[in-house]
Order: sequence, then C-alpha cells, then structure tokens
Amino acid sequence: MNGHILLVEDEEKLARFIEMELVYEGYSVEKAFDGRTGLELALGGSFDLVILDIMLPEINGMEVLRRIRKTSQVPVIMLTARDTVIDKVTGLDSGADDYMTKPFEIEELLARIRTALRKRSQPSAVKTLSACGVTIDTQRYAVSCNNTPIELTKREFDLLRFLMENKGIVFTRETLLDKVWGFDYAGDTNSVDVYVRYLRGKIDEVFNIKLIHTVRGVGYVIKDE
Repeated sequence: MNGHILLVEDEEKLARFIEMELVYEGYSVEKAFDGRTGLELALGGSFDLVILDIMLPEINGMEVLRRIRKTSQVPVIMLTARDTVIDKVTGLDSGADDYMTKPFEIEELLARIRTALRKRSQPSAVKTLSACGVTIDTQRYAVSCNNTPIELTKREFDLLRFLMENKGIVFTRETLLDKVWGFDYAGDTNSVDVYVRYLRGKIDEVFNIKLIHTVRGVGYVIKDE
C-alpha cells in the first residue's frame, strides 16, 4: 500500500473517480462528502495525506484546514473551482501544502500526491537550526529570535527552514518554488518575493537583523553573520 488518503469532496461523481484512480495506484482511501465529517475523520484517523475541497457543506474547506493544523501537519492538497490569487494565498497561508484548480488532470494530482508524500517521508536529521539569533525547532514547528517566539504560517516556515538548512547557498526563485512549494510552478515567481517580504517583516524588521539577503539578479540566501 502506497499510503492512506482522506478525500473530502462533495461532488460524489468526482470523488468516486478520484478514489478509483487512487486505489488503482495502490492507495487506500476514505471519503467524506461534507466538511464536518471530513474534519472528524481527519482528527480521528491516521492518514498520510488529505485531499480537501474548499467549497464544502456544513464546514468549508478552509476552516477544516485551520482546525486540522491545530493538531496535525499531515500533508493537505486543496481542490477548488476558484482560481484567484487571493484564494491560493489564503489556502497556502492556512497551512495547505499544495493547491489545485478544477478541472485538473488526474495524472497531475497523482504526481503532486507523490511529491507531498515523498517530502513527508524524508527524515530531518537536524532538529534545531539557527542563524543570526533566529532558531528553528523543526520537530515542534517553532521559531524564535533571542528566545522570543515568532508566529509564522506553514509556507513561511517551510521557506525559512529550507534557506536555513542551506545557509550560504544562493537559490533562484525558480529553485525555491520547486524545493519549497514542492512542484514545478508554472506561474509567476513573484510568490517567492512575497513570502520573503513576509519573513522580513516578521523577523528582520522586528528584531533589527539582516537574515535573508538578496543577491541581485539571482535570488536569496541566508548568511550567518
């Protein structure tokens, strides 16, 4: 068995189609057709990944995701018929690992599932990372600077962790999208700039340090100065 997946989708025909494809690929699947049932299953079961629609009856997908993230870091791929930037940013900021817009090709969904599961299975040998007084506890998803806690979204945390794991290495925006977002991003690389700006606003500006450096014409790097 490749993994145990929870599918929360109120379009029953689509849910059945996705389930059949997942089972064919060797996954076991549990389904829910509304947000309340999906949340109960997510919190009460042991899943390797959750596929979560946004527009759900009873409790919408965004709220389901927020409640899941209070207790679990299980990979979550959001599905939605809405393709606006604000919807994507909201989903990612709420803790989604990936985001797919309907309609989509099942092969792409399967590829993104494999990527999310592969990232989850990679053990992190280092539990604590630090640079410029900023410390990351990778096991507890906690960040602090000079013992002062810093609240980050999951995407901000993942980006910061990747840069700190590779201190001194300059990464292009395209590489950061691939490594942190977890798939070859076909859209605008400005997403990286946006999240770097978020991190600087929460860390560099608040604690008066220079953590993330811009290498003009190339990308970003963390230097331990």
